Amino acid sequence: MATSSGPQAEPARVLGTVDAAAIGAAAMLGAGVFSVFAPAALGAGAWLPVAIAIAGLVAYCNAICSARLAARHPESGGTYVYGRERLGDLWGYLAGWAFVVGKIASCAAMALTFAAYLLPGWERPVAVALVLVLAALNYRGVRRSTLVIKILLVAVLAVLLAVLAAMVFSGRLSAVAEVDGMGPWPGSFGVLGAAGMIFFAFAGYARIATLGGEVRDPRTTIPRAITLALGVVLALYLAIGTSLLIVLGRERLTTSDAPLVDAVRVAGVPFLVPFVIAGAVLACVGALLALLLGVSRTVAAMAADGHLPRHLARTHERFGVPHRAEVAVAVVVIALVLVGDLGGVIAFSAFGVLVYYAIANASALRLGPEENRPPLIAPVGGLVGCVVLACSLPLPVVMLGVLVLGAGAGLWWLRHRALA
Repeated sequence: MATSSGPQAEPARVLGTVDAAAIGAAAMLGAGVFSVFAPAALGAGAWLPVAIAIAGLVAYCNAICSARLAARHPESGGTYVYGRERLGDLWGYLAGWAFVVGKIASCAAMALTFAAYLLPGWERPVAVALVLVLAALNYRGVRRSTLVIKILLVAVLAVLLAVLAAMVFSGRLSAVAEVDGMGPWPGSFGVLGAAGMIFFAFAGYARIATLGGEVRDPRTTIPRAITLALGVVLALYLAIGTSLLIVLGRERLTTSDAPLVDAVRVAGVPFLVPFVIAGAVLACVGALLALLLGVSRTVAAMAADGHLPRHLARTHERFGVPHRAEVAVAVVVIALVLVGDLGGVIAFSAFGVLVYYAIANASALRLGPEENRPPLIAPVGGLVGCVVLACSLPLPVVMLGVLVLGAGAGLWWLRHRALA
C-alpha cells in the first residue's frame, strides 16, 4: 500500500531532540491531563496511581518499539507504514483506520474538555463552536510552528505546576485519610480499564515517531525525544493524579467536570481558577488544532490510496489543503460531541489508540537482529498490554470499537475484491 509520503517532496529535516520532545510533550499535555483523571478514578477509585503506573509502563514499551520502527522507517505515517511493511497491507490499513477512529474521538474529547472548563453547563454548543472555528482555520491552511508549540507547552506546564504547588502547600496531602484509605479493590477490570483511559493521555508521543522524515538523525533523535517527553509527562501525571485523589477525595474527583479547577478551590487558592481555565483552553485549542489537521491529512492519504472514498483526497485549489477531508472529519467530530459524553469519547479514543499501538508492537516483533530490534520484552509487553487494556475498557465501548474496526476491515475486503 502506497503512502502519501511516497510521491511528495522530502520534508526538511530541521527538528532536533528538544523540538521533537516538545511536540510530543505538548500532545500529551493536552485535554487528557485536564479531563482523564475523573473518569479513570470512577473505575480505579483510590487505586488511581496504580492505573497511571500501568498506563505509563505500557506506553514505555510502545515508545521503545515506536522508536526502533521509526528509526528503521524514517518517513511520515507511523504505524500506517510499519504495519504495511512488516505485517502486510491489511494491517497497515487497520492501523490507519484505528488512528483515524481513535483520534476523531480524541478531538471530541478535547472540544468537550475545553467547554467544560470555559463555560460549564454549555458544553455541547461551545464544543461545536470550537470545532467549527478550528476547522475553518485549518481549511485556510493555518499551521502551528514549532515555536508556537513550545510557547503553548511552557504555558500549560506553568499552570500544571502552579496547581500542583497549590495542592502540595494546602496541607491536605499530609492528611492521607482524605482518600478514605485505599478502599476496596475495584477489580482487575476497574484498574485496567482506568489504565486504558489514562493511556489516552499518553498517546501524544506517537506524534514524535510520525516525524521521522522531519528530524535530524532520526536513529538517535527519535528515541531520545520519546524517552525525554514520556519520562517528564509520566512523573507529572503521577504527581497530579495522586494529588487530585487526595485533595478532592474519590467521590468529588469522580463527579468533577473540571477537576483542576475544583482542586485549587479546595486548596484555598481560588485566584488561580482563571489561570487554570486559561491553561485548559490553551492546551485543548493547541492540541485540537494540530489533531484536526493531522487526522484530516491521514484521511486524505488513505483516500488517495483508495482505502477511503477518493473524493476525500481532493485539495483546495486556492488553499492547498484537503478541504473535503477537513470537512468530513469536522462533521464526525461534531456528531460525537452532540451524542457522546466526555468519559465515553475518552474510552472510545483509548480503544482506537490501543489497537493502533498493538499493531505497532506486532510490527516491532518482525524486526531482525540486524535492524536494531528492541528487547523482546518491549514488543511482547506492549502488545499484550495494549490488548488487555483495550479489552478492559467499558463493555459498550469495546463492542462499539470492535464493530467499527470490523466495518473498516469490511471496506478493505470489498475494495480488494473489486480490484481482483
